[in-house]
This record gives sequence, structure tokens and C-alpha cells, in this order.
Amino acid sequence: MKQQFTLNVSPREGTGRSASRRLRKQDRIPAILYGKHTAPITLSLDGPEFTRLVKAIGVNAALIELKGTGDKPLSILQEVQRDPMTDRYLHVDLHEVKADEKMEINVPVHMSGESTGVKNEAGVLEVASHTLRIRCLPKELPAFIDVDVTELRVGQTIHISELKPVAGVVFMGDKSQPVVSCVPPVEEIVEAVVETAVPVEGVPVEGVAVEGAAAAVPGATPVAGAVPAAGAVPGAKPGAPAAAGIAKGAAKGAAPATPAAGARPGAPAAGAKPGAPAAGADRKAAPGRK
Repeated sequence: MKQQFTLNVSPREGTGRSASRRLRKQDRIPAILYGKHTAPITLSLDGPEFTRLVKAIGVNAALIELKGTGDKPLSILQEVQRDPMTDRYLHVDLHEVKADEKMEINVPVHMSGESTGVKNEAGVLEVASHTLRIRCLPKELPAFIDVDVTELRVGQTIHISELKPVAGVVFMGDKSQPVVSCVPPVEEIVEAVVETAVPVEGVPVEGVAVEGAAAAVPGATPVAGAVPAAGAVPGAKPGAPAAAGIAKGAAKGAAPATPAAGARPGAPAAGAKPGAPAAGADRKAAPGRK
């Protein structure tokens, strides 16, 4: 289905940023028309009219007949610039086409029908080519390329070579280029939630050592897998007080007793040189000396 619209344009004399600002203040849009056989022509468009035109065209391909330039040339929208903040149209590029000359243009792809793979096999449609490059005369320009996916099953792909022929249209891409596929659904990965035991003050938890835990209560049954309290004696009977183990450990690792005042130490005094005799020790004369 061909779409053709009409747009009123006016010649634009001034160029540059200042002239473009003045046009935008008047709710007009600066534009340019260029083609293979003509010199570029600067134009201005009515803002509200162009906005309605863009909404009517949508994402489809369409021919635009320009009124106000004398010979009413045919054109297509080549590029539209918009302000990212205000979303207002800043500039429009129009490409002139000849009615008797074939042109190349990108045309959007539309899907029709309900895929058998999606309906009966829980498949998912995956579009590989949202637009296709075609070559045709302006009068044969289709608004879009229709792709029927009714017979598409899971694991199957429609390529350019398998598309339904369109009168007067030649597909320019590789014939093996995929257009749409039906793929199996992505399996959901469910991660197991591991519950972490949080120890509560005063409540023993299996396999968790509580920092600063008190000694076991005499006669109490130990919890399976519980870590012994700090200072507990390895191998002690269940229910034995931890204080006994602490006492034994203190006695075993106690420092030697300090010698009484006046007693002759058996070890060299602190700070003495190695091999030096202790103070007060008997000196023997060396052989050969008196």
C-alpha cells in the first residue's frame, strides 16, 4: 500500500543560525530539499502542519508532494532533527525523487498473523531485521514489508529469499539474511535461597560459635555440633566445669617463681654478657699465672 502526502513549503532566503532562530520563533521549521539532478533549495515549513504530517506517516515509508516550489516535486523524509530537551523540530532534510527513476530506500517490516510456535509451542518471536533495503519506482513504494509468520514454528527462520514478492520491488540485501525467527523460551534460572542462621544472644545455634560464650552448665547436655566454650578442656566429660580446664591451663603455663631476696641465682643476671662469671663467683688463676 503506497502512502503519498502533501506538504506546503515556502522558499527561505536567509541562512545560518540567526535566520533559523527567527523562523523557529515564528513557529516555522527550516528545511532543505536536495536531489541527484537539482541544486539544494532552502525551504521553511509550517510547524503545526509538519507535526501532523509526521504523526500521519508514523514509522512507514511515504512520498511527500511539496507545494509552493512551482513544479511540485516528490520527496521523502531523509532526516529530521529534534531538540532533545524540548522535543521541537529543528531542521528537516527532504530528498527529491523522480517519478520515472528507481530509488533505494529503507522500508520497515511489519509482522502479520500469529506464529504456530508462539501459540502452541511457547516460542518467542525474534525480529532480526526491523527494516529492509529495497529498490523501486516512487509510484511502487510500499509503506512497509508485510511478513506472514502464521506457519512459523519453533526453530524456524524466515529469510529474505522466503518473503512474499512485492510488485515492482527488489530486495537489496543478502538473500540469506534472516528477517524473523521463532526461538524456544529462555529457561528461568531459579537460584536456591540459602537461609543463614543468625545466632541470638544466649541461644546456642548448631554449628555456630558465639563469641564470648559462657562455660557449659554442669550437668547440661551439650548441643550437637556446638563449638566448646572458650577455655574448655579437650576430652573433658560433658557437663564438666570449664573453670577446671582454665585452672589447669594456668598452672601448666605459669611463669617460674621469682628467687628469694639474697639467694644466688643459678642463671646469669639480666643484661650480663654471655660467658661472664656471675658477681661474687670464685676466680681461678689461669695456668701459668700467679
